[in-house]
Amino acid sequence: MDIQKLKVTIELWQKEKWIVARIPELDIVARGETIEKAKENLMEVVKIQFAEMREMGTFEDYLAECGFVVRDDVVEQYSDIIGFEKQVLQVA
Repeated sequence: MDIQKLKVTIELWQKEKWIVARIPELDIVARGETIEKAKENLMEVVKIQFAEMREMGTFEDYLAECGFVVRDDVVEQYSDIIGFEKQVLQVA
């Protein structure tokens, strides 16, 4: 299977001096000293992991575990992230 495009969300977090970039749908994380470098590193991790999974024959299984389905070489998600909220919770 040759997937050219896969729609995902990229979260960006500031953790001390690092920017952490994460794709929650795939549970893949990378970091960098700038937003651009963190995203660049994230894309490199995705390419490496996808190549290794293809080589091992586990790529489609991984996508299925992450909530994706492949139909006629088109990748679709079972669900889509539609928003985030920050709230203060009363815990006591």
